[in-house]
Amino acid sequence: MEQYFSAIQKMEQEVMFPSLLRGVFPQQDGVPMAQGTHTDLYERYQLLKAIKPVVEKGLASVTDQSQTGADTNTASDDNDTMDAQLEERLSHHLAGLQQVLTHLTRDTNALTRRYSQILEQISPSEGQPSW
Repeated sequence: MEQYFSAIQKMEQEVMFPSLLRGVFPQQDGVPMAQGTHTDLYERYQLLKAIKPVVEKGLASVTDQSQTGADTNTASDDNDTMDAQLEERLSHHLAGLQQVLTHLTRDTNALTRRYSQILEQISPSEGQPSW
């Protein structure tokens, strides 16, 4: 999770003019991705910025939901079975969360790299006079 927050922070610090990302599509290894994606980097930037507060809030933003339709049985065997099921479900959800955060981190880093490339292309080189 720290890698995700680090990537987001770097993106926020570097991307000063998000409008430069309009009409720029993601690339993979310098080649435009041909996966039929119609989302430009500006839209991805907006999405990543919108997701950040949700991730920051984490579980605190999730409202407690009562168990519906579940009988509370105090039998030891039932509790052990329920605990095992809960552990399995938790493990599954944590693995999914890790995958999502890894994907978001990768997207954020790619967006930041592409933005830096765009800035390099539009700014004059240091060896030439800017007059």
